[in-house]
Amino acid sequence: GIDYHAHFSINQAGSDQPSGGWTSAGETPHPMSSLPSSDTQPAGMHLANGALQSEVAALIVTALNLDVKPAEITPDSPLYGEGLGLDSIDILEIALEVSKRYGFQLRADNDDNVRIFRSLSSLTDHIAAQRTQ
Repeated sequence: GIDYHAHFSINQAGSDQPSGGWTSAGETPHPMSSLPSSDTQPAGMHLANGALQSEVAALIVTALNLDVKPAEITPDSPLYGEGLGLDSIDILEIALEVSKRYGFQLRADNDDNVRIFRSLSSLTDHIAAQRTQ
C-alpha cells in the first residue's frame, strides 16, 4: 500500500537571498541552475516532452481545481510557494495523481523532491525518465 498521509516537506531559503538557491548552514548559496540537470537524457528527449508537459500541466490544474489554464503555467516558474503558489498538500495531491497516471511512485521522503517539484519542466523531465505507462 501507499502511505498517502506522508507529509511533503520542501524547505526553501528566504527570498532575501539573491541567488535563489537552497542552502544549509555553512554552505555557500548557489544558483538553482547548478543543480544536476538532465544531460543524460537522449537527444530529442526535450522535444518529446512538449506534449507530456502539456499533459502534466493539465493534470496539475485538474487535480487541484486551479483557476488557471494549463497553458498559463510557465515551464520554469516555481510550483511551490511563489510562482504557482502550491503548498505541501497540493504537492502531495500531484504526487498521487502522477502515481496513478504514470505508474510509478513519488515518495514523500525522496531527497530529490525539491528538484523534482521545482517547476513544471523539472516534474515533466522526472516523469519522462520514470514513467512505466
